[in-house]
Amino acid sequence: MADMKIQIKNLYKIFGQRPKSVLKHVQDGMSKTELLEKHGHVLGLKDINIDIPAKGVSVIMGLSGSGKSTLIRHINRLIEPTAGEMIVDGEDVLAMGKNKLRDFRRHKASMVFQKFGLHVHRTVAENAAYGLVVQGVKLEEAKKQSQKWVERVGLAGFEDHYPAQLSGGMQQRVGLARALATDAEILLMDEAFSALDPLIRTDMQDVLLGLQDELHKTIVFITHDLDEALRIGDSIAILRDGAVIQQGDPQDIIMHPADDYIVDFIQDINRGRVIRLRTLMDKGTSVEGPSLDQSLNLEEALQVVSNAPGKAANVIDGSGATIGSINLEQVIAGLSRPDVVTNPEARYR
Repeated sequence: MADMKIQIKNLYKIFGQRPKSVLKHVQDGMSKTELLEKHGHVLGLKDINIDIPAKGVSVIMGLSGSGKSTLIRHINRLIEPTAGEMIVDGEDVLAMGKNKLRDFRRHKASMVFQKFGLHVHRTVAENAAYGLVVQGVKLEEAKKQSQKWVERVGLAGFEDHYPAQLSGGMQQRVGLARALATDAEILLMDEAFSALDPLIRTDMQDVLLGLQDELHKTIVFITHDLDEALRIGDSIAILRDGAVIQQGDPQDIIMHPADDYIVDFIQDINRGRVIRLRTLMDKGTSVEGPSLDQSLNLEEALQVVSNAPGKAANVIDGSGATIGSINLEQVIAGLSRPDVVTNPEARYR
């Protein structure tokens, strides 16, 4: 698939002394609990199949122990799988030899960690340049090349400071600058903002989204926070006990949860601030009434629609063309918590 940057196929990871020997049990349906009790092995990932489009933000999320961090570490082979394929630009990373894998990690996929991963005895400038130095660039030249990224993440003037002299948010900005400086096509972000205070986390999300609007990287973002996933994700995959429960467009997951687990997962979100008009509109219809942009959320649209003469409004795209309509009844229904949708298309295969 030409537009897919990363394709994860039939990926399994079992932790233990003889993972290959118990793989068949997992493939035949043995649960994580049963595998541990009967065979003393821990199921990390079970038959993961995810397509990650190029130049977008793909979020992989789940609660602690769901396998999300294990999964992202398979993309650059920090963890070796028990079975499966990890295809990047048509090439299986899991089949790469030592030299090719080293080049892949240095040039194609950069990682941003939750705990920053900075060298405490290196300055901001030296940390930001580190990935380039690993690529073979001389330190002074690497510092020159990475300087623009130090500035872009808002750390101009802090080049000679050390990590201990920076706040958590500033340290994570250094980590982001280091990842961007290598010009890697893929950014792997493992709970990158989870250790930050809420306001700082929101600020870092803004920084990331602003850079993404310009750079169009392929970003794989791990989080346990649904609000964060909905804010930054173009697509979301939700894991539980090492398996994908549901994946797809964030709006579709909110409107069509695959099972009770997903319903519980999304129950506390502010639907009025998350659901967009494009999700609920009647496509290809028009009404006598005001026009609202498709990207408006329900909270923003509610008052306009309720005050309209026909309790309805047209929905327009970025060019101003009418692409559908929405009425007050649809807006109110969208604010209500959904029941489980058993539509097979809403479920992960």
